[in-house]
Amino acid sequence: MTIDQSSAFERPNVAAALSVLRDAEPRTLTELTRETGLSRPTVEDALSRLIELRVVEDLAPDGGGKVGRPARLYRFRPEAGTVLGLDIGEHRVIAMVADLTGAELATVTDRVSATDSGDDRLAAVRGAIRKALSQAGRTRTDLWAAAAGTVGVIDAEGKVVISHLLPDWTGRDLGAQLRRSLLCPVKVENDANLAALAEHWRGAAVGVDDVVYVHASHRLGAGLLIGGKVHRGFGGAAGEIGALRLLHWDSAARHLALLDRPVPEDERDSTAELIFAAARDGDTTAVAAVEEFAHDLAAGIAAMASTIDPELVVVGGRAARGGDVLVTPVQRRMGALCLRPPRIVVSTLDEGSVALGALRTAMDIVDREVFKR
Repeated sequence: MTIDQSSAFERPNVAAALSVLRDAEPRTLTELTRETGLSRPTVEDALSRLIELRVVEDLAPDGGGKVGRPARLYRFRPEAGTVLGLDIGEHRVIAMVADLTGAELATVTDRVSATDSGDDRLAAVRGAIRKALSQAGRTRTDLWAAAAGTVGVIDAEGKVVISHLLPDWTGRDLGAQLRRSLLCPVKVENDANLAALAEHWRGAAVGVDDVVYVHASHRLGAGLLIGGKVHRGFGGAAGEIGALRLLHWDSAARHLALLDRPVPEDERDSTAELIFAAARDGDTTAVAAVEEFAHDLAAGIAAMASTIDPELVVVGGRAARGGDVLVTPVQRRMGALCLRPPRIVVSTLDEGSVALGALRTAMDIVDREVFKR
């Protein structure tokens, strides 16, 4: 979308008409006039501009056997633009393209290495974006907004302040680099924060506004929602509870490693799944390992729960596949640590939760910066 197109939505009459159409089925001119509170000529002028921008279409009227001239209908065109959600992780990059309602058009997942340089990782991101746009039959000029989630502390402008998992990522102004590539508004956020937003939008936390999301794989991290909004804190470090080493989040995953052989980093998640499966079958060694992991996990959750008093804690990442095998000992331990233990559930989303939360963020950018909502 060009600057000239975007500026058209700054006109209050255009924004009002579009807001009604975006939230409802196709409307007649009479219905739009009533629902916006604007005069008929004003609404007609707004619709003409929106049709010119190809954001709204004038549908051919359906007489339906009625006597008299049928009223014309106007429909918002979600296909008029696209949004992009990115998950830039340690071992993979996910690029997800959707229309303006969030309906997925294409998703690409590419593998990367934890040892890749920042430049190589960014090149992989750009490659995944190109492939996703191509699969969706779109180009960069169709993008209205984008958002990306990545590991580390991210400042408000999208700079990676610090990333322990990806040291070469530290100090990189990822937001600026993506804006130059994509030519649209871009938001960069911590990956756990975006996963929390995805759970609130389409996952286990729908309808719940105060949420702690815990990413539990070979690394542990957390994202916070307060009042349905991501809580970043003053410098973007909210939820970085793993930095408090006395809670042992930095080493908790050791409990889920197989003891008879060293486990490469890119195999640790699948190894954890084997241990959960063995615990489910009653293997005493596996049960003890899960209990130790749950003990450490609960300590960090309790620290956050005692501070913000969430209604719900969602456990995501590969450890979520442990289901009740993991949740039950965590909930039991929480009862001993918290005055009011929150409910704990596992994520209902797959490994695309960060990219999905990025899509939701990109849609929010469109609402705020393009449609002025």
